[in-house]
Amino acid sequence: MNWITNYVRPRINSIFSRRETPENLWQKCDDCGTMLFHRELSENLNVCTNCGHHMGITPRERFLALFDGGVFSQVTVPEPVSDPLSFRDQKKYPDRMKAAQKMTGEPEAMLVATGEIGRTPIVAAAQDFSFMGGSMGMYVGNAIIAAAEEAVRLKRPLILFSAAGGARMQEGILSLMQMPRTTVAVQMLKEADLPYIVVLTHPTTGGVTASYAMLGDVQIAEPNALICFAGPRVIEQTIREKLPEGFQRAEYLLDHGMLDRVTPRTELRDELITITRMLLGMPPAVKGDLPKPDMAEPAPAEPETPAKE
Repeated sequence: MNWITNYVRPRINSIFSRRETPENLWQKCDDCGTMLFHRELSENLNVCTNCGHHMGITPRERFLALFDGGVFSQVTVPEPVSDPLSFRDQKKYPDRMKAAQKMTGEPEAMLVATGEIGRTPIVAAAQDFSFMGGSMGMYVGNAIIAAAEEAVRLKRPLILFSAAGGARMQEGILSLMQMPRTTVAVQMLKEADLPYIVVLTHPTTGGVTASYAMLGDVQIAEPNALICFAGPRVIEQTIREKLPEGFQRAEYLLDHGMLDRVTPRTELRDELITITRMLLGMPPAVKGDLPKPDMAEPAPAEPETPAKE
């Protein structure tokens, strides 16, 4: 047995070999620059534990934190025509769609689901800004209509989380037509006397702000979210004036009567439970309330042993 080959060399290699560290273990905060451990950041719902900056979060991650036990059922959304205008810029529209689907793992920019929050049945819809900027195309219009129809059918409130850069340019006028379509969908909820709650996240801009995102019975926003139709840079270049500090941010809109609440993401679930139950005329939710366990059938009684005389 060659002890140098079998023992010494492997031992030296194990000491000096380079250990690969995964690149996704740490993430840098966009605002304060703090390096955040991925598990700690995920547990805090992608909110910086140092400065409270709200980073992007996918609809599926949001729903896992929102619904009781992370349990929800996805609502099927009708598929629109894939490329109605045969649009092409630097890439073909279908190629951009495939790239976005591969990056996000989702078929489109909106997810619709049903479930319970605080034992309160709801329908929820959320936009994914990482999917082509959350742009509003025909699929997003179909998704909001499907969410409204499901809410009316089940007689449940609808909670919508908006995050979009506006209409989807690759669908042209068909994208802009989703503004009146989604407005009609919101009207369906109002006619059915069902609450419609909107949570505006960063950013919510363009045609989305000009339609369903600003029609809620209650308007809530996450801290420092940009909420506008035209962005501040466009406005500054148009009017040739310096805009106020924090213009078009959530706190500014709250001060000027455009919003009802600005709520941190970590407190949003409890806030939505309280508001939803209030609008439905239900009693306040009980903290730590658990489903009543199924009553198991009593075990058969054992035969009595005759007493000895």
